[in-house]
Amino acid sequence: MNDSKKHIDPIPDEFASYEESAEFWDTHDTTDYPEAFKTVEVQAELRHRHYEVEIDEDIIKVLRERSQKRGVPVKHLVSDILRQQIAAAA
Repeated sequence: MNDSKKHIDPIPDEFASYEESAEFWDTHDTTDYPEAFKTVEVQAELRHRHYEVEIDEDIIKVLRERSQKRGVPVKHLVSDILRQQIAAAA
């Protein structure tokens, strides 16, 4: 289909609900409405970095149990254990 002959529905002035808005954008392409959007400058500061490490299943089971007993997330428990081990090895 030739884009110059493509029918583009106007964006409603208001949507009655989030669902109605979602329905509209599920069936329409935002690139057909460049005048409806504006470029904004975004500055982001990463405060934490996350890393993925493979852990054997038996180890993660123990970590989950211990984290539940202590009432802390597994990631905090793991970080604490690693800090202690690194300090002890130094």
